[in-house]
Amino acid sequence: MNIHEYQGKAVLKEFGAPVSAGFPALTVAEAVAAAKKLPGPLYVVKSQIHAGGRGKGKFKELPADAKGGVRLAKSVEEVEAHAKEMLGNTLVTAQTGEAGKQVNRLYIEDGSDIAKEFYLSALVDRETSRVAFVVSTEGGMDIEAVAHDTPEKILTFSVDPATGIMPHHGRTVAKALGLSGDLAKQAGTVLNQIYAAFVAKDMAMLEINPLIVTTQGQIKCLDAKVSFDSNSLYRHPELMELRDETEEDPKEIEASKYDLAYIALDGTIGCMVNGAGLAMATLDIIQLYGESPANFLDVGGGASEEKVTAAFKIITADPKVKGILVNIFGGIMKCDVIARGVIAAVKAVGLEVPLVVRLEGTNVEEGKQIIRDSGLNVIPADDLDDAAQKIVAAIKKA
Repeated sequence: MNIHEYQGKAVLKEFGAPVSAGFPALTVAEAVAAAKKLPGPLYVVKSQIHAGGRGKGKFKELPADAKGGVRLAKSVEEVEAHAKEMLGNTLVTAQTGEAGKQVNRLYIEDGSDIAKEFYLSALVDRETSRVAFVVSTEGGMDIEAVAHDTPEKILTFSVDPATGIMPHHGRTVAKALGLSGDLAKQAGTVLNQIYAAFVAKDMAMLEINPLIVTTQGQIKCLDAKVSFDSNSLYRHPELMELRDETEEDPKEIEASKYDLAYIALDGTIGCMVNGAGLAMATLDIIQLYGESPANFLDVGGGASEEKVTAAFKIITADPKVKGILVNIFGGIMKCDVIARGVIAAVKAVGLEVPLVVRLEGTNVEEGKQIIRDSGLNVIPADDLDDAAQKIVAAIKKA
């Protein structure tokens, strides 16, 4: 689960991390009121969307030369003007895709006098089962570009969960960023605070870009991009309250109600599969035969008929879907349960696109018989390769 920058900074502040003063705003009036609470004379008006690259982004409804989604303001009047332009308009960044995201929230923040900009992030390293840190002197840049063009400017290290942050970790960061004296001590303190927040809140990723040094000699987290491990959210009801469903795909929201692993994609073939590995293989073979998947959908190993029906309805709700591929290898999941769920869903929502079903495993013959007896126009397949070729051919023929 992702949250907005201002929410991420509030979480960091709980752990003592240094962040600038600021207030969220849902309306122009609230933006003006927020600016009046800050000391000024410099303010920052930040669009709050779940995507990076906001400063370089462009609004669809504004002229091409208009400023991006993060703007400086030297007066309350400028804050008001920026808020009027930004709220309700669609911001397109490198991470949103061409569709962009509508800006429904702003963050009005006190301006900072920046002397240096750095990059700092923490994430879960699944190979070592540790929290790993990525540090770079190239703050404000896309870390992917830095990794490609100047990899020597990136330092990575992991933290042993048995010890947590140790003094040598702080010294490592300070050395990598060229900090000494009091700034080196501050770097060590911030590292401790970030690690504590990461572990306590079950974060999956925390990116601070940039981490700055002000002209007054203070280290600050000038941005905060935070995502949490969705599997741990049952432990954090306070975090669930931060969820902004307007930033999420409605189909993904509906899928979460049924505990379905669903991710919307941009292709034309809707997929319903059991097991993440088989789902990835299904997506790959669709690409191999010249089409693109419209979603990743893993119904899991013990899905009920109700869950399968819900999954099918979610797939058919996507207007981009031109065909559907059901690929089930039954172990714990039984093929007859899948078949009944598919039939129930088709009868409930109708079937206006080609449907290919490949069943194998537990109760496979019962499942195939249920589909045959349904009288529906379903294309059977013997294996995954056969299924992929048939759904691609059916789409091209339709």
